[in-house]
Amino acid sequence: MNDTEHRACFGFTEVRRNDKPGLVRQVFRNVAPNYDIMNDLMSAGIHRLWKTALIDWLAPRSRHDILDLAGGTGDLAFRCLDRCQDLTMTVLDASEAMVAEGYRRASKRDETAKIDWIVGDATAMPLRDDRFDACMVGFGLRNFADPMVALAEIRRVLKTGGRLMILEFSRVENAFLRELYDLYSFAAIPRLGAAVAGDADSYRYLVESIRKFPDQETLAGMMRRVGFARVGYRTYHFGVAAIHSGWKL
Repeated sequence: MNDTEHRACFGFTEVRRNDKPGLVRQVFRNVAPNYDIMNDLMSAGIHRLWKTALIDWLAPRSRHDILDLAGGTGDLAFRCLDRCQDLTMTVLDASEAMVAEGYRRASKRDETAKIDWIVGDATAMPLRDDRFDACMVGFGLRNFADPMVALAEIRRVLKTGGRLMILEFSRVENAFLRELYDLYSFAAIPRLGAAVAGDADSYRYLVESIRKFPDQETLAGMMRRVGFARVGYRTYHFGVAAIHSGWKL
């Protein structure tokens, strides 16, 4: 294995792959208390529409066992439970601070018993094979040290017939709109992070990580390479975000 294979992108910076998880955990330790309000401010609340679209497409059903990977504050898990109470939900996230924030939110909703909260690594999940009916990943795949290994792990823990849904920022297709989006992202979001969360650097990383993430077709190809079938995607708001779907068959 050459040195390039031991490297990973941390935003625009190249780091040793083994160092990325710790750097990402530090980012989310910093942003956890303000994560949800910053999502609303950064996207003008549009992230809520994307998450609703994911749940609509997934259509969780009674007695399904669902993994919310990189689930952080539990936003997608709560939305699943709002749609169907008779679910088994697991949230797994590498950030202890994010899981703690999610558990706090679950306590306020009186739903701590409905969700299993786990601090763990997406590339080596402490979960048995062939367990889940579905896995959701909301804005998390780009933060993994090795997304391909994480995709293979997801396929391992899904049952045959299980489904993967990925909501992620993607590539704006129109060049003019992409320039406007870049201007807003790099100029406004770190300043917003500084003003609201007292942390510009973490939000600068998050913007950079979006730009380094594969586009819609590339991510679809990655899913196919680890064995997912019937892979498709839907693009939202000119490509700012996309939802990918794939099945373990």
